[in-house]
Amino acid sequence: MKLITADTGSFIEALRAQSQRYHSEHPFHALMNEGRLNRSQIQGWVANRFYYQENIPRKDAAILANCPDREVRRRWIRRIQDHDGTADEEGGIEAWLRLGEAAGLTRDEMLDERHIVPGVRFAVDAYVTFASTRPWVEAVASSLTELFAPDLMSERLAAFERFYTWIDPDGLAYFRARLTQAPRDSEHALEVVKEHCQTPEEQARAVEALSFKNDVLWSMLDAIDRAYPGGTQEGDS
Repeated sequence: MKLITADTGSFIEALRAQSQRYHSEHPFHALMNEGRLNRSQIQGWVANRFYYQENIPRKDAAILANCPDREVRRRWIRRIQDHDGTADEEGGIEAWLRLGEAAGLTRDEMLDERHIVPGVRFAVDAYVTFASTRPWVEAVASSLTELFAPDLMSERLAAFERFYTWIDPDGLAYFRARLTQAPRDSEHALEVVKEHCQTPEEQARAVEALSFKNDVLWSMLDAIDRAYPGGTQEGDS
């Protein structure tokens, strides 16, 4: 790992350098964005990724529970509302269920987790445990993969609209929402980490936390890639 000093510029550079390990670089993601996944692979990815989506509010609730800073909590709680929804808005979990339906899955088969492969479950559960048991600032730092998410989300949305035309476009609402939510969330998280990670040791632990999150996302795709092999099926686009 790159040596980190207590210099803020070097710290931010080290955090952003983690983009080279983001799951956008995974071969499965490359195939997705090139339109080379078949229907079974897309459905498998959507179903397994749902397990991650539905656990995001639990992760964020763990951060809230451990965070002593009221101002951080007042802003962080929006993440839970974004995913769980409110009385006026459905939220990201509902949007992902609609994506599943648009891709030919039923709500029941997504909610009962019948398609979740062990590697995905293990990785997601490890992430929730990390957020629950590690210092809250490290858990915040682990969320900074959102720094890299907008570009990925734009590419993913374009790929789905171009190559996977068998998916109802209305089901892509989750991707569109994250184009604005992810930059907002990452800006706040970065502010928090910069404020609370002042020493080289604290900064190193923050980078390690972000590296761990990259491992979680990469491991999920490894597991999905093994469970859903390639090959063209009738009706694929």
